[in-house]
Amino acid sequence: MRLENKVAIVTGAATGIGQAIATRFAKEGACVVVDYTRTPPGETLEAIAAFGGKCIAVKADVSEPGKVQHLMTRALKAFGHIDIVVNNAGVERKNPFVDYPLKDLQMILAINLVGPFLVAQAAATQMIKQKKGGRIINISSVHEDLPMPTNAAYCASKGGLRMLMRTIAVELAKDRITVNNIGPGAVYTPIDADIEAKPGVEKTLMSEIPLERWGKPEEIAGLAAYLASDEAAYVTGSTYFIDGGMLRKSGSY
Repeated sequence: MRLENKVAIVTGAATGIGQAIATRFAKEGACVVVDYTRTPPGETLEAIAAFGGKCIAVKADVSEPGKVQHLMTRALKAFGHIDIVVNNAGVERKNPFVDYPLKDLQMILAINLVGPFLVAQAAATQMIKQKKGGRIINISSVHEDLPMPTNAAYCASKGGLRMLMRTIAVELAKDRITVNNIGPGAVYTPIDADIEAKPGVEKTLMSEIPLERWGKPEEIAGLAAYLASDEAAYVTGSTYFIDGGMLRKSGSY
């Protein structure tokens, strides 16, 4: 159990990739704080309870500083320290660039970029006080590097997350806090059921992926578990893409 006696906060952990990471961390021995907003976290809590894992759920919108502090306070009250944070909460809205609504842009940047900034800042402050180092992991996207028409706001948020990660990785290294991004490609979660229901759309998507399949949330969780562990103590300042080769194929044209 690579994360025994560690405390991990996972944002947006009620479903999908966040749920898989929270469950994997608990299996690795961590006490997990399951952050959520609108979607109830019952499925994640039940999955962790099924094997006797330790977790609590905290409702907190990561784009609001007060709610972020509430998340940290609840984690400390429950488990006494914070060792790992995973910034997974995120949203996406597609619109042609010239018609992109300002309110959608502001909402995406607030959750996808300001949120990780606030959570990482609050967690790093606590980790420095503890003097034991720590791990900050951001769930980014291939679109921190790969353009996607009609998705300008999302791509901008993930590009910003790349430079946030690189900058604070250098700044926090003296405190033995590592900072890395995971950049998933096409990962199947329930939100993608509409794509799977359209064979033509799914076929086009699969044609962009050399491995010709969806990624699994559990595969992202496996990489996150490594980056959160002591085995990754010398790993910081990089994005680790897990995309079935999508970026390499896109770059070959």
